[in-house]
Amino acid sequence: MRDDEASAHEAQRQPEQHVSIPFGHDSRRQASMRFDASSRVLRAPTSPSERNTVENMESIVVFRTMSTTHALDLAAKVKLQAGGHGKHEDPAAAIRQITVHQLTPDQAIDTLDTNRTTGLTSSQVTALAKRGRVNRITPAKSNWIRKGLGYVFGGFNSLMWIAMIVTILSYYPLGEPDPQIFNLGVAVLIGLVIVVSTVFYAAVDYNASQVMKAIKTLVSESATVVRDGAKIEINADNLLPGDVVHLSLGQRVPADLRLLEVSPDLRFDRSLLTGESEPIPGSVSMTDANPLETQNLALSSTFVVQGSAVGVVFAIGDETVIGRIFHLSTKPKTQSTALQADINRFTVIVSIIAVLLFSLAMLFWGFYTYPAHANFANLQTALIDSIGCLTSMVPQGLPVCVALALTIVARLMAARKVLVKNLSIIEAAGAMSILCSDKTGTLTQGKMFVQGVGLADHTFDAVQDMKQTDAVRLLLRIAYLCNDASYEESGDHGAAAAVNGGDRPVRGNSTDVAAFKLAAACADLDALDEAYTRVYNIPFNSKTKWMLVIVRSAATGDLELYMKGAPDILTGFCTKVVGADGTERPLTEALSTQFDRTQERWSRDGRRVIVACYKKLAVRDLHAHDEEFMKKFIETQLHDLCIVGLMSICDPPRDDVPSAVGAMRGAGVRVCMVTGDFRLTAEAIARQVGIVTSAQVEDLQAMRSQRDLYTRAGALSLPDMKPADGQAHRAVVLTGEDVCNLEPQDWNVIATFYDEIVFARTTPEQKMLIVQQFQRRGDNVVAVTGDGVNDAPALKTADVGLAMGAGSDVAKEAAQVVLLNNDFASIPIAIENGRLVFENLRKVTLYVMPAGSYTELMAVLSNVFLGMQIPLTAYQQVIFSIVHDVTMSISLMFEKPESDLMRQKPRNIRRQRLVDWKFFLHIYAFIGVFIWVTSFGMFFLYWKQKGLGISDLLLQFDHWGNGTNADVLNADLAVAQSIFYVTITVMQVGNILTSRNRRSSILNSNPFWGPRQNKALMVCVVVHVFVALMNVYVSTAPGNPNIFKFGYVPGVFWLYPIPCAIALILADEGRKYMVRNYPRSFFAKVAW
Repeated sequence: MRDDEASAHEAQRQPEQHVSIPFGHDSRRQASMRFDASSRVLRAPTSPSERNTVENMESIVVFRTMSTTHALDLAAKVKLQAGGHGKHEDPAAAIRQITVHQLTPDQAIDTLDTNRTTGLTSSQVTALAKRGRVNRITPAKSNWIRKGLGYVFGGFNSLMWIAMIVTILSYYPLGEPDPQIFNLGVAVLIGLVIVVSTVFYAAVDYNASQVMKAIKTLVSESATVVRDGAKIEINADNLLPGDVVHLSLGQRVPADLRLLEVSPDLRFDRSLLTGESEPIPGSVSMTDANPLETQNLALSSTFVVQGSAVGVVFAIGDETVIGRIFHLSTKPKTQSTALQADINRFTVIVSIIAVLLFSLAMLFWGFYTYPAHANFANLQTALIDSIGCLTSMVPQGLPVCVALALTIVARLMAARKVLVKNLSIIEAAGAMSILCSDKTGTLTQGKMFVQGVGLADHTFDAVQDMKQTDAVRLLLRIAYLCNDASYEESGDHGAAAAVNGGDRPVRGNSTDVAAFKLAAACADLDALDEAYTRVYNIPFNSKTKWMLVIVRSAATGDLELYMKGAPDILTGFCTKVVGADGTERPLTEALSTQFDRTQERWSRDGRRVIVACYKKLAVRDLHAHDEEFMKKFIETQLHDLCIVGLMSICDPPRDDVPSAVGAMRGAGVRVCMVTGDFRLTAEAIARQVGIVTSAQVEDLQAMRSQRDLYTRAGALSLPDMKPADGQAHRAVVLTGEDVCNLEPQDWNVIATFYDEIVFARTTPEQKMLIVQQFQRRGDNVVAVTGDGVNDAPALKTADVGLAMGAGSDVAKEAAQVVLLNNDFASIPIAIENGRLVFENLRKVTLYVMPAGSYTELMAVLSNVFLGMQIPLTAYQQVIFSIVHDVTMSISLMFEKPESDLMRQKPRNIRRQRLVDWKFFLHIYAFIGVFIWVTSFGMFFLYWKQKGLGISDLLLQFDHWGNGTNADVLNADLAVAQSIFYVTITVMQVGNILTSRNRRSSILNSNPFWGPRQNKALMVCVVVHVFVALMNVYVSTAPGNPNIFKFGYVPGVFWLYPIPCAIALILADEGRKYMVRNYPRSFFAKVAW
């Protein structure tokens, strides 16, 4: 039962109002009409004050989706298309139509044709559902023009456009009077490259968007409503105007509601709308004429961060305030991750170098080559040869591989029921170095049950042994009445108690559910409902750590105050205890010590301990509707309470947590526990799951006594404050009170020397502070896991927020990743996948650069600066960059992790970039040398067979081939160029086999079968070789025009490079052997 005093008072106090339900259950036509509550006649708005209620609003409304932030100035003159009428109105006008907050609760109920107690009837639901309205915001339309331009000109396509334009100019008009069809063919090919790249970018982007859509459908929000008199849970999409909705702590408000009942401590987080982080109180009464400011409306997409409420739906979907604002919002703003910043940086550097080399080549031609050797290269030849500076430098497959890699991993994680709201967060998860994890529902199962009861006269370690005394009956009464849990559906309590007291689903927070089930199993809940009425309550919150209710006895009319919560908080209010016979006696020091020891013993077993207290109130009349009165009244009553007993609540750790914690610690990730639970309970659970392994656990005093640690930490810079390799494990347990007293030097020591850390009895603000302090030190990427409202600030602050799927809506909104199956073991999988993305992208870059930006570039530079005939035609350079390299690069995106990936330290995102000096050293002083030396060697070997040595080829310019038939020379040159092309093709097969492994041996990474199987690699190698065969032999077949100037390659020149490719593999195997077995050697220090 609940008193209706607040509603009656509100009805008497609130005058009759002219109001409208603009987004109500009937039709959109009502949006322009007013309802006169006294005459029940619809009329048009006439009052200037009514029309201008929110006309001058200048507040900024902020709306966050899963991965973007939209900002909208409501005062801006942005127009809204009114549904179905072709009428435009500004957002202020749309919001101005809302006047439901001016209604009394009863008037709102009447106007929406519903019932406060029974809600909508089945027939009403059927009739309303037939209208096809869904409580879902229609997605905003994409700007396809902007997207299309991004596909066409984005990434390295801008360089391709320059190359195509220059090539066309070399054909016409610069090629006049004898334009070369070869140049036009190259221009067409580059244009085709742009088209293919554009289509590829669009396809990958579309695929990624479809993956994200599919992932988002994995999460469905629910709402607790009353229909046909039954309290049921439905999909929030199925809410209808007139539904009576029950809101509880941690829930997202599923639609726009007019509040009917509120708890005194009700608070909403409206930061999504107002940008203000301070929670807003809820009220039954109108507090402001502005619908965005009044406290008697609960607006969709805001959150209940404290208390509970009941409201009636007056707007759903696009008709809600947030729905209207969403469709007016500006272009989404996205933040770049470290990986995106690396890619952008690399793209800019490569583009600048390519343009500079092209410009330098043309300047060299203009100032030296042409004046001194006019017959060596005319303008069109110089342009077409120098184009190689642009095409060879471009790793065309890299942008596609980035999106493809993230999409592949997102699919894999979705298959494990891991929702990734933003693809870019995957890479950030791979760089995670600290995980701050909540305890309850994250490390533990969150399925609590009361295991023991401790009374003044007796302690029952098992509730099965508990005897029904007056003290026990009072404890059960408090457990049930001082409780916000309830059965999910209405029914007979007595029947539930008969069936093991807890088989029926119970809704509520874990502690309340445990106490509720104890009461259901041991007491008659129907009898308690009849005997007592709750007249006032303050729900539990993580700051006070207690819940309070005031109940009225039906038999005597007397009032009693019940509380339950943390013993270390509530026992400070108590001076008495209840004996077995129900009588009160003083709380002696001996009894206090007895309770303390019982709490400590249970806590050391990892149990949560709560205390139940009560007090008989001297007053009989209570102004429960007057919030200010009640606040002062409660303050005067929190003394001389009577301890009834302790309850020990067992919450076993999840089975998968110890192995997951071990995997993360092996990967160099520090796992810290940050919980609101009692210190001893937190430490016990931390030991059970492997977060704490040290025999000795320090506290703040013990830590501060070790002055040498403070001296050593003080000598370090902030980025260097992290545990050293091989450092012995050191554990510390700190409380929320300790956190408040920590100085910067304390944080320095914690971050540098402790790898087993537990924070107990923390508040949401302290959890956020802990995250911030770790982020400032050691270049840490800090992740947070949690499931409750109290975890939301930390989840939002963290670099990677991971929420449990069974957690609160607030937590799931704040996080970037949601573990839908509540599987803690998915976190190391996410770390591994994030690392794999980065590793595979490095492998792609390592594969494409030795051939492209090195070997092909050397071919161009040898022509421009050394006066040699170009060893690789422009066509061959382009076809290699956009067909061979892209094809083979994609196969690397399907590489599985190397065996030691999760034994490596986390990547330092500030120091370890996608490409660094070690990377360039490996490319330009090792792999690239093999490829370009072999390619030039095959080129010179062919010419040697034709009677021309190296001296006959270098620095010849326009003297090359003097005295030799030009047609013969051109034919031999085409063959030599094709041999150069074939050699790169063969060497790149060896290169990709070495690039698959950073440290592992090729013998342990069989691509055909086993854990490192990669079917895509084999397919792509076949395509790679097939394209080369087609280019060489189809172009040179009799009757074909051969416009790209290929020559027939003798079979032996396919075989000659194979030993060199094998030598490349063997040399890299030797390097990897040194890296694995001699970690302090030169090879290990310069290894990429």
